[in-house]
Amino acid sequence: MSLIGIDNVQSAAQTNTQTNTNNELGKDEFLTMLVAQLQYQDPMNPMDSTGFTAQLAQFSSLEQLENINATLETLTAYQAASDNAQAVQFIGKQVTAVGNEVELDDTGAATLRFDLAGDADAVYIKIYNAAGAYVGDFEVGSLAAGEQQVTWDGTDQDGQPLPEGRYQFDVLAVDEQDVPVSATTYSSGVVTGVSYQNGEAYLQTDSFLLPIGSVVRIDQAATEG
Repeated sequence: MSLIGIDNVQSAAQTNTQTNTNNELGKDEFLTMLVAQLQYQDPMNPMDSTGFTAQLAQFSSLEQLENINATLETLTAYQAASDNAQAVQFIGKQVTAVGNEVELDDTGAATLRFDLAGDADAVYIKIYNAAGAYVGDFEVGSLAAGEQQVTWDGTDQDGQPLPEGRYQFDVLAVDEQDVPVSATTYSSGVVTGVSYQNGEAYLQTDSFLLPIGSVVRIDQAATEG
């Protein structure tokens, strides 16, 4: 009799597994298996009460975990919707975010912003084009720790003017003992729109996208007078 019960329980489990498109054991499938196990157990050798209590505890834990997961999914969706709504408020603002992109405009110069972790005896800036290819570098000299900004004249390693467009930059710095000083680079621009990709909001400037989570500063955009 016990063998028939086992076969029936396995059959019930297979049926419920097939109906679950995710091939995962949910609380409904778990309860169905538990009821089937009770229904087909050997009356001459019933299930031990301790084991039955343990299975009920497992069912209760599974149900609570599924409820918690559903609550977290709801909270995540709500947070994403809230972030997306707030992102619209950035339009028209000057934002500074962690990044290393800069726009070289028709003025032939660009402002590079970064933060030094300590005093630097020498600072070097390397410039790359949008494809990541090296185009030039220049030396700044000594700078104190903290936020800094320097002007790049828009020329390559041969001193020739580069075309307008998007570029990238790296900051290399050392102190008086030639020990490297870490630097955090920033990208800055006026937000013209908001883009949503993979559930995350990105701020669109004239040249590049900035993840909203990387923003470190927001200012009023300068008005042309």
